[in-house]
Amino acid sequence: RRLYPRDGCAAHLLGYVGEASEQMLDDPRYAFYSPGDVVGRSGVEQTYDALLRGVDGSREVIVNSHGKEIGHLGQIPAIPGKDLRLTIDLDLQRAAEKALEGKIGAIVAMDPHTGEILAMASRPTFDPNQFSVHLTKSYWNEILNNPDHPLLNKAIQAQLAPGSTFKIIMSVAGLQEGLAQNLHVVCNGGAEFYGHFYGCDRHHGSVDIYNAIPYSCDTFYYTLANRLGIDTIARYATSLGLSQKTGIDLPDEVSGTMPSTAWKQKTQHAPWYAGETISVGIGQGAVTATPIQLARALSGIASGGVLRRPHVVFPDEVPPQLLEAVHETFPGSGDKTIPLSPENWQIITDAMANVTGSPIGTAYAARLEGVDFAGKTGTADVVSGRAKNSTNKSTIPNAWFVGMTPRRNPDIVVAVLWEHGYWGNNSARLAAQVIDAFVNKQRKRANNIRVADTPPAAAKPEPAATTQPVAAQPSAE
Repeated sequence: RRLYPRDGCAAHLLGYVGEASEQMLDDPRYAFYSPGDVVGRSGVEQTYDALLRGVDGSREVIVNSHGKEIGHLGQIPAIPGKDLRLTIDLDLQRAAEKALEGKIGAIVAMDPHTGEILAMASRPTFDPNQFSVHLTKSYWNEILNNPDHPLLNKAIQAQLAPGSTFKIIMSVAGLQEGLAQNLHVVCNGGAEFYGHFYGCDRHHGSVDIYNAIPYSCDTFYYTLANRLGIDTIARYATSLGLSQKTGIDLPDEVSGTMPSTAWKQKTQHAPWYAGETISVGIGQGAVTATPIQLARALSGIASGGVLRRPHVVFPDEVPPQLLEAVHETFPGSGDKTIPLSPENWQIITDAMANVTGSPIGTAYAARLEGVDFAGKTGTADVVSGRAKNSTNKSTIPNAWFVGMTPRRNPDIVVAVLWEHGYWGNNSARLAAQVIDAFVNKQRKRANNIRVADTPPAAAKPEPAATTQPVAAQPSAE
C-alpha cells in the first residue's frame, strides 16, 4: 500500500505500484508473482521492487464441507518490505519543483563526487496515487491525451538537441586536439561554409577560446567544428557519455544520438557530408541528449575528467547481489575518467564562470552573490528560423542550462531543460534557484546564515583573463 505526495512531487523518480499485468506475468522476472499481486510499475518502485514488496505470509487452516474454519495447522508470518533511503535532498527537490511550476521540462541536480542524484523533477507531472488503486478511465484518458506527456520522465527520457551546452564538449575536443588554443575568428554575425551562410545571433568581433564560451559565439564553434571533423567530435562526445545511457538506476532511460560517418551509414545508408558538421558544432543537427547526460558530461569536465554513474539509492542500502543485478539491468558508461589536461580544465572552467560572472556572459542575469557559480546556456531551435512564431508555442526554441558550484571540482551540478523556454538564460535563472537553495543550506550548516529570504544580489564580475578587450554585448542564449 502506498500514499504518495498528491502534488506529484518526485512522481517520476518514485514511480508507482499497481497490479501485475498479464504481460508482466509472462516475463521470467515476474515468475513468482500471481494475478492480483501488487508490484512496482515505474521509477524506484520498479527497480527495487524485490526489496520494497517483502514476502507474503500464509495461514493453514482446516475447514469443514461448509467452508467453516474448524482447526488451525500453522502460520508463516509475512516479511515486510525493506525501507530504502534515497539520495534525494528534499529541500533541493522542492526548489526544483517550484522552479518548474507551470513549465514543461526537467531539472536534475547531482553530486559529481559520488553520482548521487540530489533532485530530479519533471513537468508536467501526474498523481501516482491514481495508479495505486483502480485507475479510472477518465484519468487515464486525461494523461494519455495530454500533448506534453506527463508520464515521460523528461530528466532521463527527453532526448533533444542540446544547443550551445554542447559547446563545452566542443571546447574539450578543440583544446585536447591542440586546435582551439590558437583559433581566432572575427564574428560578423556568422560565416559561410560550403556555399551556405550560417548565422550567429550577434556580431561578436574578435573571438578566441577565452571568450567564445561566455559569448556563446556560434561563428567560433562553426569554425572549430569544421577543423575537427565529425568523427573527432563524436569520439570526444561519446567518451563523455553522449549517445549512451548513463546507467542510472531508473527504468526506461534513453541514449540520445551522436552522429558520425559510421552512424549515418548505418542508419541512413548514406555518406556524411562535411557541411553537416557545421550545425553539430553548436549542438544542433542530429545531436540529441537528455538532461541527465548533460549534467554528467559537464560535471565530469568540471571535475577534471572524472565521471560518476548517477544513482538515486545509496548503494550500501542494497544487498551486493541485487546491486550487481541493477547494474546489469541498467547498463551505461558507468564510472570512468577521460584525459583532460590541467591547463585545458582551467581554461574551460574559468570561461564557464564568466558565463554567469561577467557582463559579457549569456547568463549574467542569473549570477549569485558570493557564489562561484559557473555554467553554460543553450538555446536549441526546434524549427527553422523562418518558421519561428512567438504565438505558436511549438515553434519556440528549447532553453537549456547546465550550471555548477564551485567552478572546479563542483559539489553540485544542475541541468535544466525548459521546453519552449526560448533563451538559455531563462533556464539559468531556474538553475540558480536550486544552486541558491543548496548554498544557503550549506551556509546554515556552517552557521553562516544569509539574511533571511531576500533575493540574492548581483555578484561583482570576476572575468577570466582574455586575450583582447571585451566590448560586445551579451547575448541571451
